[in-house]
Amino acid sequence: MTGDAVLAACADRLRGARHVAVLTGAGISAESGIPTFRDALTGLWARYRPEDLATPEAFARDPRLVWEWYAWRRAIVQQAKPNAGHHALARLGRLAPTCVLVTQNVDGLHQRAGSARVLELHGNILRTRCSREGRVVERWADGPEVPPRCAACGAPLRPDVVWFGEPLPVEALRAAWDAASLCDVFLSVGTSNLVEPAASLPWRAAAAGAEVIVINTAVAGQRTGPRIHHLVGCAGEVLPTLLAAAWPNRPTAAS
Repeated sequence: MTGDAVLAACADRLRGARHVAVLTGAGISAESGIPTFRDALTGLWARYRPEDLATPEAFARDPRLVWEWYAWRRAIVQQAKPNAGHHALARLGRLAPTCVLVTQNVDGLHQRAGSARVLELHGNILRTRCSREGRVVERWADGPEVPPRCAACGAPLRPDVVWFGEPLPVEALRAAWDAASLCDVFLSVGTSNLVEPAASLPWRAAAAGAEVIVINTAVAGQRTGPRIHHLVGCAGEVLPTLLAAAWPNRPTAAS
């Protein structure tokens, strides 16, 4: 099929779906100016590798260094704004009878765009939790110590993200598997589908009978099959076009 024919077929399937599941990766956030983990670090952080900072061992060895790196990343996230892809997925959540959005991103841009049900597989960089008790901490005393301490137990605070070597949140992962197993259409957006266990979600959906729509800037390395459809391009361009084709008589602005 031609590109237009693939788009029309995907739009038809999306419009007829009762249960939609979506998986997003770093590609959609990169369109908002947030560097991916694969991007080289710059400035003061150029001599470090993300893989050497985002681990429990790195935090135990040098908690100040890790905290300050995440503070730098957090500032980038706070300045970023949801793009057209984020807004299109928020709109999809209102158009589809049921829609579960699963993200590997930690920036909270889906929520800021208006998506109501978001499963965060890797946590959220804008949240902070106690490194000992795991409790999310909203406030802490200002002082010279970096990182700050938990007021309840005195342990260092840490970003509420999943580091290399740590398990994904059990409830979020279970809900993501359920969504993939039960959906009629599964959208994979801005992800290479290489990092497990999230990488298996689209193919689990296809095995269960769902149509899978992969939206990425390249097809190389992605699976193909009779139920797998590829729309090549940036999420901020492809998603609004797909929704406009699926629901041509609905307003495109957020409502």
